[in-house]
Amino acid sequence: MSNLFVINNPLVKRDVTILRDKETNTSTFRAALNRVSYAIAIEIANSFELDEIEVQTPLEKTVGYKIKKQIVLVPVLRAGLSMVDAFLKMIPDANVGHIGLQRDEITLKPIDYYYKAPKKLEESLTIVLDPMLATGGSAVASFNSLKQKGANNCILACLIAAPEGIEKMNSVHPDVPIYTASLDRQLNEFGYILPGLGDAGDRTFGTL
Repeated sequence: MSNLFVINNPLVKRDVTILRDKETNTSTFRAALNRVSYAIAIEIANSFELDEIEVQTPLEKTVGYKIKKQIVLVPVLRAGLSMVDAFLKMIPDANVGHIGLQRDEITLKPIDYYYKAPKKLEESLTIVLDPMLATGGSAVASFNSLKQKGANNCILACLIAAPEGIEKMNSVHPDVPIYTASLDRQLNEFGYILPGLGDAGDRTFGTL
């Protein structure tokens, strides 16, 4: 799993514990999710390429830096929306697209119902935001769509991941690095991550 990056940070581990706790209320869940998303954004930023620029300080000219590629954030609706705010605070000039995927509860396969992304994806670094990497079906479908539109430099950011989802992504999109706050044990018979944290969308938006 050379393309898997699990954030090993005490504050992230604390917040993942808050996210897992079934007694955590909606506002506390949102706050913890936001903090974890910040941490993931910072970890991903370690891979960004930079261009050197000249900047004038109040005292003299010096060397500064800017991100080389345009960053495009693509949350998978609707749960991925919960990660956008933190990423935009860290990368305020990022563009944002959207992919709408809904899981068929019988087949566990994703159903595509919406797609909108910026142009010139081939010139950008595209980061897909999806809190849960479970079966991997939604992630694979997302990158299938994005690559068909020209995206060739992609990253997946998720809160928690299951080995089954990692394996699926590695088999179909081995070029996509995966950043997560936790690699969980397995999926249950319904395709939910164990130990997991429940449904991230429902817990974020209070639709339990």
